Amino acid sequence: MAPKNNKYDVFISFRGEDTRNNFTSHLHKALLLKNLQVYMDERLESGDEISSALLTAIQDSKLSVIVFSENYASSRWCLNELVHILRCKERYGQIVVPMFYHVRPCDIRNKQGILELHLVHLKNALEVTQWRTTLTSAANLSGCNSPKTRCESNLIEKIVEDILKKLNSLSSSSDYLNNGLVGMSRRIKHLESLLLDVPILGICGMGGMGKTTLARALFTQIYNRFECIQK
Repeated sequence: MAPKNNKYDVFISFRGEDTRNNFTSHLHKALLLKNLQVYMDERLESGDEISSALLTAIQDSKLSVIVFSENYASSRWCLNELVHILRCKERYGQIVVPMFYHVRPCDIRNKQGILELHLVHLKNALEVTQWRTTLTSAANLSGCNSPKTRCESNLIEKIVEDILKKLNSLSSSSDYLNNGLVGMSRRIKHLESLLLDVPILGICGMGGMGKTTLARALFTQIYNRFECIQK
């Protein structure tokens, strides 16, 4: 069962030396522009053990994005971070989205090329078996691939859209259960479709029918699609 109150919408796991100043920073900014609460560790990796604060941030996130890059597996920090992310997926149902940045999913699954060299370099580590298993499991998840010739801005736009859909689906399901809206998804979808044609939508009816609750559920589902909101 997932933690009830998530502090963050998205946690980004990445190898700083590879993508901190390019792809990951652009992805981070794009997510913030959608009014999402995003955790991106700005500190330089140091040592092998990740901090308890970082572990807590992973657990307190609804969704984790794993930016697999050429040197991701060279970092014990990243590998231990990945282990905890998949543990949260198993225990709490956290959504995990792998992003393959200039590497192929099969490279991660089969530990080919430079990734394998990194794991061989780390062969004396006790955790290496767990790391290999975790890398394979993460690479088998549905994610996004980034060929070197693909426009990064379009790729980031696609990733953000996918993340919003996943978060909206998660929020909608949670709201239906928490607010007694089980079985009312059809009404939410109908209201959402009406907003495609009109800028303002009114909900009217007798008192106590759940108009405010319905409006809040709709707001929770669609607010991330807009650059500016007013609660």
